[in-house]
Amino acid sequence: MVSGRVSYLEWMLQVLKESVELGGFPEEVYHILSKPERVLMVSIPVKMDNGKLVVFEGYRVQHNSALGPYKGGIRFSPEVDLETDIALALGMTLKNALNGLPYGGGKGAVKVDPLKLSPGELERLSRGYARAIAPLIGDVIDIPAPDVGTNPQIMAWMVDEYSRIKGYNVPAVFTAKPPELWGNPARIYATGFGVAIAAKIAAEKYLGGFEGLRVCVQGYGNVGRWAAYYSKYFGAKVIGVADITGSVYDPEGVDLDLARKVVDEHGGVGIIYYPKGQKTEDPSAVLYFDCDILIPAAVENVIREDNVNKVRAKLIVEGANGPTTAGAEKILSDKGVVIVPDIAANAGGVIMSYLEWVENLQWYWWDEEETRRRLQSIIENNIKRLISRYETMKSEKKGVTMRQVAFVLAVERIYKAMKVRGWL
Repeated sequence: MVSGRVSYLEWMLQVLKESVELGGFPEEVYHILSKPERVLMVSIPVKMDNGKLVVFEGYRVQHNSALGPYKGGIRFSPEVDLETDIALALGMTLKNALNGLPYGGGKGAVKVDPLKLSPGELERLSRGYARAIAPLIGDVIDIPAPDVGTNPQIMAWMVDEYSRIKGYNVPAVFTAKPPELWGNPARIYATGFGVAIAAKIAAEKYLGGFEGLRVCVQGYGNVGRWAAYYSKYFGAKVIGVADITGSVYDPEGVDLDLARKVVDEHGGVGIIYYPKGQKTEDPSAVLYFDCDILIPAAVENVIREDNVNKVRAKLIVEGANGPTTAGAEKILSDKGVVIVPDIAANAGGVIMSYLEWVENLQWYWWDEEETRRRLQSIIENNIKRLISRYETMKSEKKGVTMRQVAFVLAVERIYKAMKVRGWL
């Protein structure tokens, strides 16, 4: 607890405890899942371009292995700390379990602002981190991937460094690599693709269909732009988009190809320069546009108690991690707004990582179309299963949210695995 605010780890543990109680699981399940199995702290010395040696702090948290190898991204961020990394690892344990993957949860981080490093410094740091965690990872032990501040190029450096240590190529130890280095081209859009699928299935259940529905997307980075693209592809109308430069509204539909071109021309952010529609420099404005479906795909805590009453969407599909606070979720739920939680809605990325991992282990590959078909099938089945369980539990317990049901489903799968292993 800092300055009266609940930390991310405290919030995650609170939700975990509630889900254990709601699902009727033994209290021991909470005690096991509330702490990681292993924590590695590392120091990474990097020689900077100016000749100075800087030592960076890093972590790798291996949270739970009941369902399989640890799986979770690596975050390069000045805001990261060990407590946050533990919370993120717990989240990956639950996300992997919910989505039927043969993985436990893990997470890694380095305390650094990657934007302040030169390409050479970034490569040396990436390779240094890979060397530091190498004794505890492996293609059937712990399989990292990108997260905030990292990307496929960084994964390429890391898999190369790990392979050098081993003396042979080990492609399956990291996922979301470039296609030139055992990656799959579907990975770049997998998360946004999955968000759009989740929106479509939820809309068909709760809004009578998806065709022609008005969609707003906050965040026009990799997740948001592909969520918008596939929402339109599946038949909806994207009327609002936003990034950190502002929001754009066009009731006739935003020209997504033009929006993407404009943003790319301005270095990845710059939707405010889109030449059509109505514009405002407020990135939050898109949250309040009159729409059927809202996809917050930017950062956490954008829908809060102080602004939740401005939100007019009937369905919210979380592309970002934690965009809705607990208090705001209760208010929306009481109004009848359905929220498809992040743990389900944005799982396309880790599901795609699983498919890439399977390819790498076999030294085999599917073409992009086949990969996308497999990805879509897994996501559709997972979302439909979640909605079905939600409808059942909602009829049994008034006020239950889809997020709570998602956590119950995840804990249920982990509990069964721990029980048959003899851990309980």
